[in-house]
Amino acid sequence: MGQATRTTKLFLDLGNREEGGANSGKRAYLEETARLLDAARAFYVTFFLAHADKLAEKVRYFSEQHQEERERLISPNELLTWAESLTVETRAHPHPLPSYDFSARFPDFPFIYRRSVIKDAIGKVRSFLSNLATWRASGKKQGRPGSPGASNHPTLYDEAFSLDLDEADLHPSPRTCFARLKVYTGTTWEWHHYPVKLSRYFEARWRDPAWENQSPKLVLRPKTAALHFAQVKTVAAKKVKASKEDPHLVTVAVDLNVKNLAVITVRQDGAIIETLFVRDRGLDRQRYGHPRQGRAQQSAAVGACAAHE
Repeated sequence: MGQATRTTKLFLDLGNREEGGANSGKRAYLEETARLLDAARAFYVTFFLAHADKLAEKVRYFSEQHQEERERLISPNELLTWAESLTVETRAHPHPLPSYDFSARFPDFPFIYRRSVIKDAIGKVRSFLSNLATWRASGKKQGRPGSPGASNHPTLYDEAFSLDLDEADLHPSPRTCFARLKVYTGTTWEWHHYPVKLSRYFEARWRDPAWENQSPKLVLRPKTAALHFAQVKTVAAKKVKASKEDPHLVTVAVDLNVKNLAVITVRQDGAIIETLFVRDRGLDRQRYGHPRQGRAQQSAAVGACAAHE
């Protein structure tokens, strides 16, 4: 069994207010939200870099499968709980670390966004430490991995986002639905409705029962804003070894050569099913500025080379 993933995009309508788009203030809230989440993510990247040993900690657990105690790497959820206990003021932990007091630096920060940036930071720092260890083991003097960055597209979990298409009617107008987002206005966190650009294409992918919708990411571009929904489904796939033992296995060979960019050959049961010649159609000449020479020019070039010799 395997898993297939695809991304379905739903664009927010940032057009003119008179035409049904979001007002300029709401557009600014999205940028403020992304900026503050980047700052919070940077806080936890710095925190985990200062406690790098914790990310490599091993914990003991009882394996039901093997009926014995074993060791495993501490999980992201366990790291999240540990990080919150040291950085967030709660009744159980009223005194966060003075140098890492998240509650004081980011007051009223929604817990769902906080946990989102913590998990992002864990992934970034773990990846950096792994690459750093590999670089050190290689003995190379150059190519040291750079420190992890803090920017990322915000993930919108259920407590920070809602979209109800059940009552939406796509036929009379493409703007009959709103996404409800929890955004930062620059002073407070508030819920706001954003018009979206619905389409039959999006609705078909959204309602497809074969695909499971994941929490979307808010992707901001200079002129657009969109919700990117990751969708996954389970697919039946044979293991590589089992596939190779299939007597009717279909194989695809790609041969790169000079005359053609590639020759693609599909075989099954020892016979060629199809052959495809991929040509550049002048692409290289357009890209690198090499004009196509006629036969007369080619003959002249050959004659000049012979005379030079």
